[in-house]
Amino acid sequence: MEVLHMNKGDGETSYAKNSLLQNKAISNVSSILESAIVNILREVESTSIGVADLGCSSGPNTLTTISRIIHMMNVVSHQMGRHVPELRVSLNDLPGNDFNFVFQSLPELYKKLKHDCGIEGNYYISGVPGSFYGRLFPSHTLHFIHSSSSLQWLSQVPLGLEPSVGTHLNKGKVYISKISPTSVVEAYQQQFHEDFSLFLRSRAEEMVAKGRMVLSFMGRRSLDPCADEACFKWELLARALMSLALDGLVEKESIDSFNIPIYAPSLKEVQHEVEEEGSFVVECVEAVEIEWDVGDSSGLNESSGTRFAKSMRAVFEPLLGIHFHLEAETMDELFRRYAKIIDVCYSKNYIINLLISLVKKS
Repeated sequence: MEVLHMNKGDGETSYAKNSLLQNKAISNVSSILESAIVNILREVESTSIGVADLGCSSGPNTLTTISRIIHMMNVVSHQMGRHVPELRVSLNDLPGNDFNFVFQSLPELYKKLKHDCGIEGNYYISGVPGSFYGRLFPSHTLHFIHSSSSLQWLSQVPLGLEPSVGTHLNKGKVYISKISPTSVVEAYQQQFHEDFSLFLRSRAEEMVAKGRMVLSFMGRRSLDPCADEACFKWELLARALMSLALDGLVEKESIDSFNIPIYAPSLKEVQHEVEEEGSFVVECVEAVEIEWDVGDSSGLNESSGTRFAKSMRAVFEPLLGIHFHLEAETMDELFRRYAKIIDVCYSKNYIINLLISLVKKS
């Protein structure tokens, strides 16, 4: 939590320039988002609505999400013949997030809402740094929560992956793999259970009765945690790292000790956690395929592997840089190799995203 953030600014390797895949995930929830907003305005009597975007990151996706929510609130309110409530919009991410870039982009959002949608004022946007695995807001102040491409992140590397008798448990791998010991899989599952149940408990305290959450994050359809749809891209990243080790560019021991703090749960696991925690009702849950090849809009005639590697770099470069102490040239080489491996090995041109709509119980 102290070191995790996406690549900052708007340079060539920034998250702002390489997050079209996450934008696709946001687009997939439009109908669920609209339905949730309609139901909030129908069922919750309030002239002031609390909205939070958890794991907002920085770049255009942040503003796209908030703009869409504000616009929908206005449109639905007018359709219902009621006054548009004031919106208290909170943008949340970890303290290392590039909030400066977000705040500097807000004037453009205000201009867009005014000129494109005729919306001016009546919404108040602020930043809330901190982990969503714990409390962030006062009790019973939020009516609607959105989170996209964030809840696959764990609060920490799973406990129990420390060296056993001097040997790392997940040698040569960076995530769950088909040859990982059962104890590695169980450690990831346990960490997800602890984190997601804490997330639900925290939000239950902060939300009003009949409030809504729309969550979208990486997952899997298969019941098998080692299924390719959840693990293969990490397997290929491990291969790229191991190739650097063979050339003496990184230490093999540093690969053995590196485990990505991410977990791709199944639909069944997510539903089980919601039911076990007990504060929410699942209104909608589904798994959808999202093509990870976002297409060549740069005019550079890049391969699909290069485009995917760029999107991964924008997310994971800070984490990799801190653990492996990589210089810029070595980081460039790592993702060049990763791109080549993807082009050769990865024929499945999609990832699985879970969409969940939840309602806070009365």
